[in-house]
Amino acid sequence: MDGRLQRVAEHRRSDHQGVGGMSERLSTDLAPALDRRSLFRGAGGILATAAWADLQSDSAVDSPGPHFPPRARRVICLFQSGGPSHIDLFDHKPALARHDGQELPDSVRNGQRLTEMTHKQSRFPCVPSGLSFRPHGECGRMLSEVLPHTGSIADEICVVKSMHTEAVNHDPAITMMNTGTQQLGKPSMGSWLSYGLGNESRDLPAYVVLISQGTGLRGGQPLFSRLWSSGFLPSNHQGVRFRSGSDPVLFLANPPGIDRAGRRSMLDGLVRLNRIRQGRVGDPEIETRVAQYEMAFRMQASVPDLVDTSSETRATREAYGPNIDKPGSFAANCLLARRLAERGVRYVQLFHRGWDQHGGLPRAIRGQASDTDQPSAALIKDLKQRGLLEDTLVIWGGEFGRTVYAQGKVTPGNYGRDHHGRCFSVWMAGGGIRGGIEYGQTDDYCYNITENPVHVNDLNATILHCLGLDHTRLTYPFQGLEQRLTGVEEARVVTPLLA
Repeated sequence: MDGRLQRVAEHRRSDHQGVGGMSERLSTDLAPALDRRSLFRGAGGILATAAWADLQSDSAVDSPGPHFPPRARRVICLFQSGGPSHIDLFDHKPALARHDGQELPDSVRNGQRLTEMTHKQSRFPCVPSGLSFRPHGECGRMLSEVLPHTGSIADEICVVKSMHTEAVNHDPAITMMNTGTQQLGKPSMGSWLSYGLGNESRDLPAYVVLISQGTGLRGGQPLFSRLWSSGFLPSNHQGVRFRSGSDPVLFLANPPGIDRAGRRSMLDGLVRLNRIRQGRVGDPEIETRVAQYEMAFRMQASVPDLVDTSSETRATREAYGPNIDKPGSFAANCLLARRLAERGVRYVQLFHRGWDQHGGLPRAIRGQASDTDQPSAALIKDLKQRGLLEDTLVIWGGEFGRTVYAQGKVTPGNYGRDHHGRCFSVWMAGGGIRGGIEYGQTDDYCYNITENPVHVNDLNATILHCLGLDHTRLTYPFQGLEQRLTGVEEARVVTPLLA
């Protein structure tokens, strides 16, 4: 049976088939009646039995890719949650000083809808950045004064200054960046990569999530676990969140009274029970569940070694900055991301909160930059030194940018900015990406794109391309559609970004 047809058949199989069989005897000699439905169930059982050895070796679901030779094998996404201000970090506009305090022209705003935070403002005064910029690297990249360490890798990174999204509020925009749509329930980028390319690591998940809290703004926007959900893909492709501290994965350690041998015996018994059940109902989620049991068992040994960074040299640790010894900091998570990449984890996503700067931006953005600037640059240098950067794609950016007009009261040295999806900046480095370039341009107000727009799904198509995946061919059947990360609307690979 063709793999695609088999997946369709599995998803059309009713969830209720045989679910109520907990009270039935678990015996291998129960022969089903030879009616048509049982025949097909039996066929599913034969397929499941044939696949069981692969399941035990962590291959519960076949992967459809790559479609062509990849330039990258893994991704580290440094997601800056809250919407970093491109105006104050990457998109240098010295001419904007001429418009300081002036009303943003209607011809520039062009009827853009306003958020709840600013729709009652009577004025929309332009505010240039209060931070200075200077060139960095041989490429002469203009970067904010709060990004000196990013300046040291200017020739390694590609700055995309013409990103845009339809979303203007945090949750829809973060959902869009992570899943390619504002609608809930879709798989995240990491889940698509796990499904499309499989897992290179036997002892760790293909998709790991790390979260840190910034100094720029305490609290901030919530990060829901659906942002790393597998959606309609099999559940073994969902992200696994690692927490800071001595117990990074919930419920992974054995409870008191259970040793490793006892856990192994328990899992062996579950495998036998699940094999019987799988043979009778052919539910693909049973295979996934057992694979996850086995992965958790192996993680009991691999995770403690992963998070123990005592073997790292003093020079390596110091390169990540003063917060490296603070568990759960962005610096500590960047080092952990490199260790995860070394161990074959396909997609590592760091969420750093605190960029939602509606007020007090000059002070707050300095705090956020102090959290992220040095560790981000150290990660690039560390990967390069170890020969990993050439096949690791690193992405830095948030869900949108900030407005050129001020939110609230403007005082000398103090201002805030609202959400802005019409243009914002991200940077990329590593596997398959041209370093030392910038792509796209915005107008003199940092408000509209004037050259080479890049939609969120264009970025996603480009990321997939770097990993050897054609975004139009990486599909999964669900609700009568061949679903894909980039959706049904047109998306393109941004070839000028490629090395």
